[in-house]
Amino acid sequence: MITDFQSWASQRQAAIEQFLEARLPGADCVPVRLHQAMRYSVLGGGKRVRPLLAFAAGELSRADDERVTIVAAAVELIHAYSLVHDDMPCMDNDVLRRGKPTCHVEFDEATALLTGDSLQTLAFELLAERQLSDDAGTQLAMIKQLAGASGSRGMAGGQAFDLDNVGKTLSLPELEFMHIHKTGALIRAAVMLGAYCSDVLDTAQLETLDHFAKCVGLAFQVVDDVLDAEASTATLGKTAGKDAENNKPTYVSILGIREARALAGKLQHDADQALHEFGEAANRLRQVTDFIITRKF
Repeated sequence: MITDFQSWASQRQAAIEQFLEARLPGADCVPVRLHQAMRYSVLGGGKRVRPLLAFAAGELSRADDERVTIVAAAVELIHAYSLVHDDMPCMDNDVLRRGKPTCHVEFDEATALLTGDSLQTLAFELLAERQLSDDAGTQLAMIKQLAGASGSRGMAGGQAFDLDNVGKTLSLPELEFMHIHKTGALIRAAVMLGAYCSDVLDTAQLETLDHFAKCVGLAFQVVDDVLDAEASTATLGKTAGKDAENNKPTYVSILGIREARALAGKLQHDADQALHEFGEAANRLRQVTDFIITRKF
């Protein structure tokens, strides 16, 4: 087993990239423009944080690598679809993502819309076409979890809440509610789907892992808000300062940068406490959490 986190992360990022490249339709496959846009939006960019969380949870539950790779890819496809749609003029109207033009800029708005739709459905095709659990009921529950995390009671609902509150002042609990759905739901799904690829963990342990994932999901967003306020466009690979420009409520706008950083630290502490019962078996999850909290881009 690789103990060095950077080596492990690089290996896992390469594995998920290779899997996605093989599983996405070829760029010369009809309809060519749509398939080119799908590959453009998924491949060659991103930190693959959600797949890393799935792989780390899979290590904790001693799950089969092939199974975890599939669920990690499915979660990443949902994430990629959300970015394509979020960047469109009807949403955040952004022109830069991962250091290159956004999908609707590189192609066109109609193609970007269909790209998001197609990436979303491909994610569920992956979850349905291979055996991911020895128990069929568990596999159905996994599909249901990703659907719930993606829809109106998860990521899409969080985005709707975000759009409804542009220019408004939210309380801290309201902001937390928004990001538990918009950002946290998919991060939670990544962790839980990785763990569900094995039946080693009991119900109480899965609930503990779910609490860990909720803390990490919120911490991810807090750090994202700080980076949007502090980092440059060149560093982020997307337009910096976009939240302030659009008058969106963020952890920085409510708490200020110093208190937002302190909140991220508290959430990391809470996440670490949740993993206490797992001992050293959860070290990989701790490493990914530290990577999320300390990332600079």
